[in-house]
Amino acid sequence: MSDRVIPGRAGGLITLGAADALWAGLTNGSEVPAASAAFTSPSADARSGYVLLGSRVVATVQAGGGLWSVPEAEVRRAAAELNAVAMDRRDLVRIGPFRGAPKRERMDGPPLRWRPQITRELRESGTLERTGRHEGGRPHHLAGIDWRRVLVARTRDHTERTWWLPRAVVRLLDAAEHAEARWLRAAPGRREASAAGGRQATSPRHPTAPPRAYDGELQGHVYSVLSRKPGISRKVAGWRCAVCRTAPAAVLDHCHEHGYVRAPVCHSCNTQERPDHLYGNDIRVADHYTPLFHTHTADWLRHWHRCPGCRTRTTLPLPHLAAWTARISCRALRPTHREPRGSRARRPCGVLRVSWTGSQNTPRSCLLTVAVDFCPSGEHRVLARVPYREAVERFGAWLAETAPAVAAAAGPDSLEGLPTRFRPVIADGGEDLALF
Repeated sequence: MSDRVIPGRAGGLITLGAADALWAGLTNGSEVPAASAAFTSPSADARSGYVLLGSRVVATVQAGGGLWSVPEAEVRRAAAELNAVAMDRRDLVRIGPFRGAPKRERMDGPPLRWRPQITRELRESGTLERTGRHEGGRPHHLAGIDWRRVLVARTRDHTERTWWLPRAVVRLLDAAEHAEARWLRAAPGRREASAAGGRQATSPRHPTAPPRAYDGELQGHVYSVLSRKPGISRKVAGWRCAVCRTAPAAVLDHCHEHGYVRAPVCHSCNTQERPDHLYGNDIRVADHYTPLFHTHTADWLRHWHRCPGCRTRTTLPLPHLAAWTARISCRALRPTHREPRGSRARRPCGVLRVSWTGSQNTPRSCLLTVAVDFCPSGEHRVLARVPYREAVERFGAWLAETAPAVAAAAGPDSLEGLPTRFRPVIADGGEDLALF
């Protein structure tokens, strides 16, 4: 006989089987796919004292008769939060694998650590169809989310497979990881009970300090020095992301050209800011640059200009300046083609690509080349060659018109204190999110 949900039973508690049925029913129409056995399949463990559902921690208690139960109201709140999440399946974030990544600072973090879990399962299973199945054929989920249904595998150069998830799912899992860390730090003994899988009766309400707004506390710090200080990971986790200002921060974003810390950001914004390098000096100007240069322009420009080097020179890091030049400054040069089926609308053809020779440290020799790949009228068609200094001048004029407040704070008035020798551009090989 299946468990039935009886509101108000045992002080609002329902059994795990009833909670599974309730969760599945409430999230049936959610854009983010929910797991069908969120309370009774790995990695949920009621004996740990809690179960993760999306970004919410739902407490578990051992009621009369030794049965584990959960508050029905908390399950409903978690389902409502998941149903409110909008997901664009085309807006993808790479989650691995990242080869040769340096080890991050060890901290008292949450057991979830969803990125290593997904990487381990994908490597062990070999195929996506077998991924997420454990003993007895039970599905394995993360925070009540069936990530297998939205995972995208891509093959680069016919050899390396990469894995991608929609940005909405990445943000949910990051928030779940952060919520779990706060939950375990809220009272002594929770981590030990979680690790031992022991019996732990907890209350669904525990006062925990929410992440605070970032107010420029790290301005002017050099990343190579600050990142080595003990406890910096824990300190970063205490802030909200300085870009989206909603998700908890996870990493320190910094300027590779000048070495300064910009701000603590969440994994999602950190990945969104990452240039799509093909090689060390060649990037594809993909659609993820749309929010950077169109939708949330002022926020991103303000974030990049948290680096004193970029701010005083009224410019961007070279990869971003190159992408801006290709997407904004040279957009009128991009060929267009008619939409199919007799439509009068026209769409830009091919894929924008920009490469450069030289570096920002030698502006006279630095040249940006904007091209279109996969154009029907000629692949690798060159649209323009723009000298670095000209690109900087164009950007400065555009900045003054687009974000006057950011432009007003820039300029050559505060050059003292900048390093005399700048770091070379470090190509983003996709090795480790903590570097960006």
